[in-house]
Amino acid sequence: MHKYGSLLVATFLLVAPLTACESSNTTSTSTASPGGNSTSAANTGTGQSRLDIVKQRGKLICGVDGKIPGFSFVDETGQYSGLDVDVCKAVAAAVLGDANAVEFRNLDSTERFEALKAGEVDMLSRNTTWTISRDTSVGLEFAPTTFYDGQGMMVRQDSGVTKLEDLQGKAVCVEAGTTTELNLTDAMRQRGVQFETVTFQQADPAYAAYAEGRCLGMTSDKSQLVARRSTLPNPDEHILLDVTMSKEPLGPVTVNNDSAWFDVVKWTTFALIEAEELGVNQANVDQLKTSDNPNIKRFLGTEGDLGKGIGLSNDFAGNAIKAVGNYGEVYERNLGEGSQFKLPRGQNALWTNGGLMYSPPLR
Repeated sequence: MHKYGSLLVATFLLVAPLTACESSNTTSTSTASPGGNSTSAANTGTGQSRLDIVKQRGKLICGVDGKIPGFSFVDETGQYSGLDVDVCKAVAAAVLGDANAVEFRNLDSTERFEALKAGEVDMLSRNTTWTISRDTSVGLEFAPTTFYDGQGMMVRQDSGVTKLEDLQGKAVCVEAGTTTELNLTDAMRQRGVQFETVTFQQADPAYAAYAEGRCLGMTSDKSQLVARRSTLPNPDEHILLDVTMSKEPLGPVTVNNDSAWFDVVKWTTFALIEAEELGVNQANVDQLKTSDNPNIKRFLGTEGDLGKGIGLSNDFAGNAIKAVGNYGEVYERNLGEGSQFKLPRGQNALWTNGGLMYSPPLR
């Protein structure tokens, strides 16, 4: 088994199944933005930047999946958690000074982009892959990658399937409106494997069909397969094959032609990464406001006007870190050692530790 898969199979022997909640959103509100001058930008239909709209509304509306443990998941009490959720909270804290000033909206893979372009949500933080067609013809803007992933294949451990070629003549479940459909077709075509694709508009029925045996394989991003496996009746009966079919850089998304709002989402995301490199975390962020380190002083807004430059208060980065922690803390809490998954950082480690996480200078 692939190293990635073998580490995870052992983990899930001890994981109890979770039950996905059907609640579609939860709302909390706050007072208006704590200062900062926004820059009006383009394409919102009102002549305003989405940044102005969020400030005036007093809350952020964030599109998520809501059914992927570790990324965005609604529990039985209606509370949201996960890496994607924490990114939304970080943006709300940066813009409004309140991480709870977020309304989450569950969106399936076929409706997420239209909801964003129609202004029903302010941003997506919904395990969305950055591709050239989505960045151009679909009309989206991709903020920094928050999770580097790859497409995998899940099968039953007793199926006898150890490679994609073993799926000759078999059925594979896949969610519509995702990059996984084309990736699967390409991977099988390259190997000369004839197979049946069983497509579902939503993830829940796709995984239900797989669990019922209607498909021998289930394909998606590896992180989603790992998370969804934890919700199956017997998680330890399912394995990930030793195969990676694609590159899947996942991250937040905004609409095109609104550079003011895109800058806010982009630099708030970068701030989470930069904070980890600087050693700024949720516990010490207030204490470090008296630091003599010029990089930390600029980062926390005790020197310079970096926040003002993007229409926020100068302490926007510190507000985000105080709310959710730095990227390392967010990862460990939701996917790493502090979670049920205990996923190694791998590619999602800082560049200084051999990973791909890297922020341009905040200066």
